Amino acid sequence: MQIGELAARTGLSQRTIHFYEEKRLISPSEREGRGYRYYDEQTLRRLEKISALKEIGLSLDEIAGVIDLYFQDETGIMGKRRVLEILQGHLKGTEARIASLQGFRKDTKASIKKLEGLIAKAEGRS
Repeated sequence: MQIGELAARTGLSQRTIHFYEEKRLISPSEREGRGYRYYDEQTLRRLEKISALKEIGLSLDEIAGVIDLYFQDETGIMGKRRVLEILQGHLKGTEARIASLQGFRKDTKASIKKLEGLIAKAEGRS
């Protein structure tokens, strides 16, 4: 199929499909002499998997590191294991950022309270 049909079947823009080619996430199965690219059903399945992986929060670089695993193993277990590791890393990073933000929130509240006290004292309202 040509890129227009592939775009219609996946809901992706032709520009996105070309971008994924540049990132080497997909490649055309054939090229015609005039430069037309032709894609097969496996490319369609790869694009569907890329969309699913993006939906659960993987970056394109992370997807590039895992996408082939889904197509090397019919069960997809190798890919799923790697995605699980990536998501566990995301969770760990998220929890660390939350802890940091909670500390920042606590410090900011303390600074606000201190400044309110200083202003009240300066205005003679203590």
